[in-house]
Amino acid sequence: MKNLINYYLALGFLCCFLNNNAGAQNLKAYNNFDFIPGERILFEDNFIDAPDGEFPPRWNLLGGQAVVNTVEGEKIFVLTDGNYARVEPEMKEKSYLGESFTIEFDYYISGDANGIIVFFKTATDESEEIHFDNDGSVTSQFTSVTLSGSFPSQDEPFTDKWHHAAIAFKNQQIKCYVDQYRVLVVPKCGFSATSALFEGIAPIRFKNVKIAEGGSMNMLGKILTDGKVVSHAIKFDVGKSTIRGESMGFLNELAKWLKDNNGVKLEIDGHTDSDGDNAVNIKLSQARADEVKSQLVAMGVDASRLTSKGFGQTKPIDNNSTPQGKANNRRVEFVKM
Repeated sequence: MKNLINYYLALGFLCCFLNNNAGAQNLKAYNNFDFIPGERILFEDNFIDAPDGEFPPRWNLLGGQAVVNTVEGEKIFVLTDGNYARVEPEMKEKSYLGESFTIEFDYYISGDANGIIVFFKTATDESEEIHFDNDGSVTSQFTSVTLSGSFPSQDEPFTDKWHHAAIAFKNQQIKCYVDQYRVLVVPKCGFSATSALFEGIAPIRFKNVKIAEGGSMNMLGKILTDGKVVSHAIKFDVGKSTIRGESMGFLNELAKWLKDNNGVKLEIDGHTDSDGDNAVNIKLSQARADEVKSQLVAMGVDASRLTSKGFGQTKPIDNNSTPQGKANNRRVEFVKM
């Protein structure tokens, strides 16, 4: 029976991988996307270093069972058993979330399966939850307020494909996004979060988890005051220069800012972590910087105002010996010329 269950799980993983990679994302669909992730990464895991078939080393299991599976070279974290199954990132500090933070992850809903819950711990241990449901809707279940928002109607069903979820928390206001849509806004949640975990009724599949401190659309002013801005908001497919759709919140704001500040010229600098050969990383970072330039030009920015350079791993801003440090070193900088 166990082998049969594993077979169907693997078959499901293959289907979801093929659906997710069936074609490039349509960046035009993200024209109104306004989510911007935090500036300093606290935790990031794409499970690349996690052994296949084992529990990932940078997580704690609090209920049920969970395992990492590899499908076509991609790692997926699966909560396989439990009602409710529950996992949390392993952090050095018990309380690591402040008044402003963002959380992102990709999740997959199959058939009649339930969604995924982001559970917030607070200083008073109250139960504060955000549910990403199997129809794309998002519901908050807080001590002070319960609200819900619906995913816009689409021609295709929501299930049996990957979706990107994002949460922006700032001064007790919460915004929740699914793909390119802002689905739910909680103007005042009534609590301060200290940490977060993921739970739900198994099976639950997710990947590309990122928790960051900060998150503001006002950061572009640093270009004028500090001469540059460092962004972790622009994401690419692994090992490629293809820009992912969730990058468009920052790029939409940057394109608008550049149009409002016509005299500013920018150098777009691509940076990687220290993994891999530096010559390869320089080539990749150059291709990514070029792609960002091309996207801004496609959005109406004059090409003569932009240049691009790739620096690979040669200019780290954090320690490459930790996963968080590597995540902070993978970045795009915009430098005033």
